[in-house]
Amino acid sequence: MLLTKKSSPAAQGASTSASSPFVHSLRRGLAQALPTMDRRAFLRRSGLGVGVGVAAAQITLLKKSKAAGTKAAGVGDGKIEVRRTVCTHCSVGCAVDAVVENGVWLRQEPVFDSPINLGAHCAKGAALREHGHGEYRLRYPMKLLDGKYERISWEQALTEISARMQALRQASGPDSLYFVGSSKHNNEQAYLLRKFVSFWGSNNCDHQARICHSTTVAGVANTWGYGAMTNSYNDMQNSRVALYIGSNAAEAHPVSMLHMLHAKESGCKMIVVDPRFTRTAAKADEYVRIRSGADIPFLFGLLYHIFKNGWEDKKYIHDRVYGMEQVRADVLAKWTPDKVEEACGVQEEQMRKVAGMLNANRPGTIVWCMGQTQHTIGNAMVRASCILQLALGNVGKSGGGANIFRGHDNVQGATDVGPNPDSLPGYYGLAEGSWKHFAAAWGVDLEWIKGRYASPAMMGKNGITVSRWIDGVLEDNALIDQDSNLRGLFFWGHAPNSQTRGLEMKRALDRLDLLVVVDPYPSATAAMAAMPGRTEDLNPERAVYLLPAATQFETSGSCTASNRSIQWREKVIDPLWESRSDHMIMHQLAEKLGFADKLSKNYGMQKVKGLDEPVPEDILREINRSVWTIGYTGQSPERLKAHMRNMHLFDVKTLQSRGGKDPESGYDLGGDYFGLPWPCYGTPELKHPGSPNLYDTSKHVMQGGGNFRANFGVEREGQNLLAEDGSHSLGCEITTGYPEFDHVLLKKLGWWDDLSDAEKAKAEGRNWKTDPTGAIIRVAMAHGCHPFGNAKARALVWNFPDAIPQHREPLYGTRPELIAKYPTYEDKKAFWRLPTLYKSLQDKNLADKLHEKFPLILSSGRLVEYEGGGEETRSNPWLAELQQESFVEIHPQTASERGIRNGERVWLSSPTGARLNVQALVTERVAPDTVWMPFHFSGHWQGADMLAYYPKGAAPLVRGEAVNTATTYGYDCVTMMQETKSTICNVERA
Repeated sequence: MLLTKKSSPAAQGASTSASSPFVHSLRRGLAQALPTMDRRAFLRRSGLGVGVGVAAAQITLLKKSKAAGTKAAGVGDGKIEVRRTVCTHCSVGCAVDAVVENGVWLRQEPVFDSPINLGAHCAKGAALREHGHGEYRLRYPMKLLDGKYERISWEQALTEISARMQALRQASGPDSLYFVGSSKHNNEQAYLLRKFVSFWGSNNCDHQARICHSTTVAGVANTWGYGAMTNSYNDMQNSRVALYIGSNAAEAHPVSMLHMLHAKESGCKMIVVDPRFTRTAAKADEYVRIRSGADIPFLFGLLYHIFKNGWEDKKYIHDRVYGMEQVRADVLAKWTPDKVEEACGVQEEQMRKVAGMLNANRPGTIVWCMGQTQHTIGNAMVRASCILQLALGNVGKSGGGANIFRGHDNVQGATDVGPNPDSLPGYYGLAEGSWKHFAAAWGVDLEWIKGRYASPAMMGKNGITVSRWIDGVLEDNALIDQDSNLRGLFFWGHAPNSQTRGLEMKRALDRLDLLVVVDPYPSATAAMAAMPGRTEDLNPERAVYLLPAATQFETSGSCTASNRSIQWREKVIDPLWESRSDHMIMHQLAEKLGFADKLSKNYGMQKVKGLDEPVPEDILREINRSVWTIGYTGQSPERLKAHMRNMHLFDVKTLQSRGGKDPESGYDLGGDYFGLPWPCYGTPELKHPGSPNLYDTSKHVMQGGGNFRANFGVEREGQNLLAEDGSHSLGCEITTGYPEFDHVLLKKLGWWDDLSDAEKAKAEGRNWKTDPTGAIIRVAMAHGCHPFGNAKARALVWNFPDAIPQHREPLYGTRPELIAKYPTYEDKKAFWRLPTLYKSLQDKNLADKLHEKFPLILSSGRLVEYEGGGEETRSNPWLAELQQESFVEIHPQTASERGIRNGERVWLSSPTGARLNVQALVTERVAPDTVWMPFHFSGHWQGADMLAYYPKGAAPLVRGEAVNTATTYGYDCVTMMQETKSTICNVERA
């Protein structure tokens, strides 16, 4: 913001009247580039208080001059509006005020009142406006014709795409199409896409969470109930110690570091565990370098010292944890200090020191990201982190918990209510009871939905995951657990370079019959599809379409931050060029396919550029009426909007409102937690405040308190699975463990008559998750009980391949002696519909001595300048200027052995046959046995620039080699998470 001396009105008038239209336009352009505003507007929009206003009284600001003549070209009064939105990059949830004049987004300000970002931005957040006006966007529908993208109309695109979809359905069934959704969709769009795919008649859908935190969701949910971050970024200010493992928050979630640095000012100890010395590690009190993939030896090595010294919280474990004794025995037998050092490289002295820090500083929190999740044993790694916290008694406490930082702005929400292949919105499974529940919520005949699927069996079967769609195309049909191979693919806001096995992906793209890319940017998918491939793979009948989607700044809707808080974005500008919102495109495709009347039955329509678009608020209200399982029912559009207008009322540490009413609606915000973090149980009228810290027994359930979920029965092999006597949330009328609530339990407790007759009629035979009235939840909470019961967390997860987390070496490794000691799993014949290799591939790699040909561990991660696949951020000139080259970090010793000097070009090769041409960054950030690449790049393919294959004018400014062109096969044994952090490679001078 430019602060300049205020001119006198006379001078303003003289200056303006004397100006030609050209001079006026020039001045107007400069004013927009270096914006000015009056003092009052500055204070109002920046959220500064009276005290600051007094201090700022010395400063005078230039008021916007008025045009002398309104008829002159380029001269006129502008209507200025401020629209509040949320950054579309990482999951912190930073609020932004966009300044709009006559429909044009001029500038932006971070929201100083936001309790989350406190008026701060990272580099990406500061450059948001460019995404709303980016020059390199996809501007209109296009079709690939003779190797070049040509402009077509929306009508032609939708007609041809729908006709090809119907043809594929007729020939090969509904499962022949695959839909990759997006963690960039808002909640309403993510939910609508899962509904759309259900009405199409398939569970073949997925999104980015599969390849970033699916192992977290599965591992954490199976440990204590919900697969999400337990506390919040803000609550970390209450931590006395924070253990970051596999998280580079300073670059991946920069604004989150504000809260950690405040915690450090109060004495919090910060420990960073990572194979690479990151910018986060630079802030640590203790940095621990481990070998990539050795998280379990490290975590259980800590537990060894905790158990040996009796530092575990014995009462907490007795009251609230099942199976810790078995874990204790396993740890003490297997993870002695010598075994830990052999497997992860950390010496006993440092292990004891870190364990002592965790013991002496409670409550403590643990933070992890994709450094821990993206492994064939990712589910076991995250469970080991959970077990560590349970042993220390840190879960369900302010300053404690598992603070799991998600990647994209709405990856949490898209996971919660979006296109998952194994569940309906809200993690309702695919059993018939779940389908009945949603058929009723959607107002659609269940038999009609059944008829859309290939068979009742396929309706209840998990779909293929996004990590394996490649094999859905390429695999022998006899080995696939569905009728047809995949023949059509929608990339609906997804970066292909974020997935492993890039060479095989190119082959799969060439074999498709139909490829549809729906995105504000054409993404690397467009270039990969247009780039010539192998003749034997090319399908001459293939059709490729690009549809320009609007950004989240060109629509409205809600998004869920990593801490489960939900925020409402206001629409900043109308869709640019010919772009359309994702939910409008879904509705229009459904019209062509003949089920729009069912898809949008419960929604009003609004006109956007003369076209019908489902009202986002109505979609959220449908979510509110159906997603009881995780408490997405209390966050009505009205409550969320009141929170966004009154951010100043919320405490920065607790996120709780200090009281006050919304001037616009009169809504009383007293007691609410910012963004109503789920679970926010019951109907909006019940006014549950949201749950800031999960499983916190120190609070009443109607004040955001809770306990561990009873989701796994009441007893196992004679052992109690429910919480012990005296362990319950504050004010609960049942002072021991209890199962989840249903109509039977209410009747046994004598609480059934708390329901009205109308509620009884609808709740009869149902549980708290399927009661459409919410009355079972309301009554349970009125008696201080949690609707999902009160149980013990599970340190022993009997339904997973390893009940106690076990270390297993990656499929591609550099340590054959450790592979012999810690082998992987046996192969699986039909896993998420596909055969999946483990032991046979690991054995083959050993026999082929790949560790000799490829002696370096290859890992990857984020840069602060870019995000995700990078297509959007690398198209932003302000960000592109900051990081212009794809590179590989290599240790000085390793570089010296290969004759490589800093800044030189090198070839990185991998077992897939891929060869990447990148710049060498010689640095001690990495160990001699490891190299590291950022994963945000695409646009170069094994040394060649792909610029010619992008649509004209829509290529990113910065292009480079994608690390995932070189990454190898390997998938988590529970969720199909791809293994990207522990593959192998070699690096040679170019």
